[in-house]
Amino acid sequence: MITSLSIKNYALIEKLSIDFSKGFSIITGETGAGKSIILGAIGLVLGKRADLTSLKNKEEKCVIEAHFEISKYSLKDFFAENDLDYEDETIIRREILPSGKSRAFINDSPVNLQELQDLSLFLIDIHSQQQTQELSDETVQFKIIDAIADNFDTILTYQNLLKVYKSEKSKLNALLKKQSDSGKEQEYNTFLLNELVSAKLKSGEQAELEADFEKLNNVEIIKESIDKSLVIANEEQFGVFHNLNEIKNALQKIAPFSAEYQNFFERITSISIEFDDVSKELQNASEKLLNDPEQLELVSQKLQLIFNLQKKHHVNSVDELLQIQADLGNTLLELDNIEEEIETLSKSIEEKATELDAFAATIHQNRINAIPVLSNQLISILETLGMPNVRFNIELLPSETYFQNGKDELQFLFSANKGTDFGLLKKVASGGEMSRIMLAVKAILAQYSKLPTLIFDEIDTGVSGEIAIRMGEIMKEMSAKMQIFAITHLPQIAAKGDSHFKVSKATIGDHTQSELKLLSQDERVIEIAQMLSGAVVSDSALNHAKALLN
Repeated sequence: MITSLSIKNYALIEKLSIDFSKGFSIITGETGAGKSIILGAIGLVLGKRADLTSLKNKEEKCVIEAHFEISKYSLKDFFAENDLDYEDETIIRREILPSGKSRAFINDSPVNLQELQDLSLFLIDIHSQQQTQELSDETVQFKIIDAIADNFDTILTYQNLLKVYKSEKSKLNALLKKQSDSGKEQEYNTFLLNELVSAKLKSGEQAELEADFEKLNNVEIIKESIDKSLVIANEEQFGVFHNLNEIKNALQKIAPFSAEYQNFFERITSISIEFDDVSKELQNASEKLLNDPEQLELVSQKLQLIFNLQKKHHVNSVDELLQIQADLGNTLLELDNIEEEIETLSKSIEEKATELDAFAATIHQNRINAIPVLSNQLISILETLGMPNVRFNIELLPSETYFQNGKDELQFLFSANKGTDFGLLKKVASGGEMSRIMLAVKAILAQYSKLPTLIFDEIDTGVSGEIAIRMGEIMKEMSAKMQIFAITHLPQIAAKGDSHFKVSKATIGDHTQSELKLLSQDERVIEIAQMLSGAVVSDSALNHAKALLN
């Protein structure tokens, strides 16, 4: 429950600090006095967005701080999950700076607005006239039934499973599309891969083939040149060997005379040895040279095959072709594995669908059991609120679709009078009837909810007299289990509160500001009398106010 609220520099409020108690609190005040400002301030504490228009003085920051007693509401896990310090008396502070930036704190730890909004779901429910209209929404209607059916944990488990189910369905659809799209592509890729594999490509072979081609294609001129070189080298009287030996013998004679001559001799000896090696290798090469047209044709064909493949795949080397071959192999292997993956995924989806169906069946049955409870309790409460002939026709329509909360569609029909057909709430219920139905719903949910605080913002729209008195009594009964606030214009409801706050507006100098004051018993009598008769309070109004309070 909220125990105190302090506001500084917000809207028409310069500075305000107020303590709240348990039970049923009333807030009254003339239209425009600032009741909506109080709600706005609480809304900021609960994580609503703010802007500079919230500041009364644009040069100073706005600070709103609320204290909550939460020891009875099992929120330690929430604080642990969000890495927040837990305190039985938790303090939420919201600051809006003149720059327009906003900051939020829970027990002095900085938090973002989402964390603040998540925590607020466990603290306060602010019911406005707009929410009364939301009662016609199927999602809201389901939440009401599921609260009575105690479906929260089952639906949460169902939703987590549904998320996985949808994710796997999405993957399966992508795989099926890929499989469909890759039909012709797979056939073509298989052809390309087979073509590359049959070429029996090897890294570096292109250079070797080109060298072999040059040899085989020019074998005659090569042999002629080598043989001519050998003749020049080995000619008996004028050959290179003969001349080198002559030079070596001449230098050998003078080598002992100096190191310089010795060096000449050694160098010519080295040349002679090297030339001998070259000559032998030339001789060997000459003997190996064969005019082999068949081998030349094979080499030529292999080179042409490589050139054609390079042109087809727009590359310049055998290594690039080998990489394309590897990539094609991986692609085809992946496509081959799709079938197996599709089968595995389909089986998993089928198993999850079975689980979802089981959870949905449990949710459905719990709702079936809850609907008569809700209907009977609504009728019981609404009969006391001046709707003696009210009837509800709440039907669950099974569906094959997996919705976020099960596999049901809902038909929530209503009739207020005898002899009238059932119809949708938003079409057949008046504003006053909608207010009473919403109050009845909130009264029923209070029995199942662990929410600490509920604020009714003018839920009494369209009612008066004895009905207003009974609405006040219902809110009073609800306050035995939770903290209730009612912002109201009706004295019959105001008189039922345990405490009564009045919002007023005053002009001080050139400025207008709102104030919230806890009324004493005497002040409360006067306030309720004014609500009955206006600014001029008559004796009968005072007596009536006292009677209502008693």
